[in-house]
Amino acid sequence: MKARLPQGMGGGPQSMNAMLKQAQKMQEDMAALQEDLDAREYEVKAGGGMVEVKINGKREILSVSISPEIVDPDDVETMEDIIVAAVNEAIKRVDSTNESEMAKITGGFGMPGMF
Repeated sequence: MKARLPQGMGGGPQSMNAMLKQAQKMQEDMAALQEDLDAREYEVKAGGGMVEVKINGKREILSVSISPEIVDPDDVETMEDIIVAAVNEAIKRVDSTNESEMAKITGGFGMPGMF
């Protein structure tokens, strides 16, 4: 017994060629977008704006600015908590932006090994 593909499936070499070209275009678009995303910079504030973290799209911390008002030698723990919160929020923002921008190209289709 021979299995038959539903109408529109298979379609011969032209159909396969078109599908391969479409996949290659998507891959090129994703590579270009990833390059753009890696170059982006984000500024995230925490502690009511007392700590600012700058991060790039590669999740590399570029700088941390701390307002002198929160520097209290008797309460270093609070300052450390605010810095951790700012860094974690910065990483979340990069990840969220990367996911939503890639989804525009892939149509939400999960690509193995991607994000």
